[in-house]
Amino acid sequence: MEYFTIIIFLIILIIILKYLFGYNKKQIEEIAKNEELDGIAKKYPDNIDMCKEYLKMLNNETVTVEEDKTANSSLYIAISNKILIADVKESFTRIQTIAHECLHSIQDRKILLFNFIYSNIYMLYFLVISILKLCNILPYEMMFLVILTLGGFVYYFIRSYLEDDAMIKARFLAKEYMESKKISSQEEIDKIVKQFDKLNYLGIKSVNYILCLTIMMEIIIFCGICLIR
Repeated sequence: MEYFTIIIFLIILIIILKYLFGYNKKQIEEIAKNEELDGIAKKYPDNIDMCKEYLKMLNNETVTVEEDKTANSSLYIAISNKILIADVKESFTRIQTIAHECLHSIQDRKILLFNFIYSNIYMLYFLVISILKLCNILPYEMMFLVILTLGGFVYYFIRSYLEDDAMIKARFLAKEYMESKKISSQEEIDKIVKQFDKLNYLGIKSVNYILCLTIMMEIIIFCGICLIR
């Protein structure tokens, strides 16, 4: 019965958090679509060159940069010190997105590596205890649930710190980059930055909500398995 209570509580909490964080994927996508700003962004170098220029500004030119045309989002891989850039050349958001990944590359390496290793261990732990419970060979499931929950808190705090830090600073790095290139007028730059501010206002809250949602869904899934087994 306690597992059912936990599931109901978490479902209610998810609904409340969605309201509090104002998560609205459609609204974010609408802000990211702007033909005028897309046209301005096309004047800037391609993704690879832009990324290398950002890294030069950050005095961190040891990072490997690759473009992945099959990826939906860009990614910095701490373990290999590599940035994979998604095919985002048609959108003005690429100017800030690439800045975001470059900023990840100069964050505290100990935290980055811990996040990479811990995230994989945390996911593996969830999968293992779920499979063991499905096979009905997991003793003391409540203890494992408590560990999963505590592990989720650690995962959230580390990941949210890294993402929030990069998202906040990316806006300023992108503006500095555009002003240094002298490709756009100050008015055009201000228009783009203003749109970045709108995106970040919703984006930062959305990232934190999704992180919370991911953790709570894992707990709900495990509790559901405990109920049926």
